Amino acid sequence: MKRKRRIASFIAAMAMLSLMTTGCVQKMDTPTDETTTAAATEGAAAETEGSDSSGTVSDTISVYTALEDDIIEEYLTSFRAQYPDINIEITRDSTGTIISKLIAEKDAPVCDVLWGTAVTSLLGLDEYGLIEPYDPEGIDRVLPQFKDKESPCRWVGIDVPETAMLVNTAECEKLGIPVPTSYADLIDPVYAGHIAMSDPTSSGTGLFIINGILQMMAETKGDYTKGWEYLDQFDKNVIEYTPSGSKPAKMVASGEALIGLSMGYRCVTLAAENPECQVVFPSEGSAWDVEANCLIKKDNIKEAAKIFCDWAISDAAMASYQKEYPIIATGGDGDRKSVV
Repeated sequence: MKRKRRIASFIAAMAMLSLMTTGCVQKMDTPTDETTTAAATEGAAAETEGSDSSGTVSDTISVYTALEDDIIEEYLTSFRAQYPDINIEITRDSTGTIISKLIAEKDAPVCDVLWGTAVTSLLGLDEYGLIEPYDPEGIDRVLPQFKDKESPCRWVGIDVPETAMLVNTAECEKLGIPVPTSYADLIDPVYAGHIAMSDPTSSGTGLFIINGILQMMAETKGDYTKGWEYLDQFDKNVIEYTPSGSKPAKMVASGEALIGLSMGYRCVTLAAENPECQVVFPSEGSAWDVEANCLIKKDNIKEAAKIFCDWAISDAAMASYQKEYPIIATGGDGDRKSVV
């Protein structure tokens, strides 16, 4: 049964590939007082909605994100300094969970802005009419491959995360197991029960790892036969599929797994803290996606939500993103081979 559940997870991921026709983005193409008269209420709202007497925008906005929890507050430092009167309520979870939550709330949306979520998953919201097209201030600075081709944009990218392996080299040495350098290595029976990977049905990281492997192994576009054959063999060596994209790397750092397929950022930060661990970027290349933002369609779209979207692609925000990711939407060159 355990094996069947694992394989079913991959099959479910394959069904989601219809959201990935950009293939890791190949184209890089307040209730009113009932005792107040309606006229008075309407007049007051027209004068004060979303701002205080000085004209400063003030409001509370709900922001959903799949960004790593330990970098969110650092990213938000410049926003809080620039817009102290705007209160942000952050809901953070894995990509699949965030997207499912938005769809479940589609008849009464709570979220105002979706921030830093894989664009291949974000685009699935469009069929539910949940995206409000919007061109944030400074959109011209964003490179064409990192934003929607349509204007106003349905989505705007901020950075490009890539995947990697974190390997406990000390444990490999103790067990007499070689340190893997490629995806091809990972199907060797010697790694059976030693690999952790993020679940592609809940984690955006897991989903684009699968997508990247399928694309790498396709002899012709759209023919994923060899990729699925590889994944069937790879599955036999996996000890756990985690709902979080960063959990596999954390399992390696804590000694729960020997090898963790995870996001490169998390692998690098944990390797810096754990000298017995090493980051490995597979020789075949690393899977990647674009983390992007969008405005959620609601009956009342707050001005503060648009301001957040503007800030999210500002120079200050981009400078923060680039501390963690070498490639950002306004420029920045990565130095590692990536899957297209």
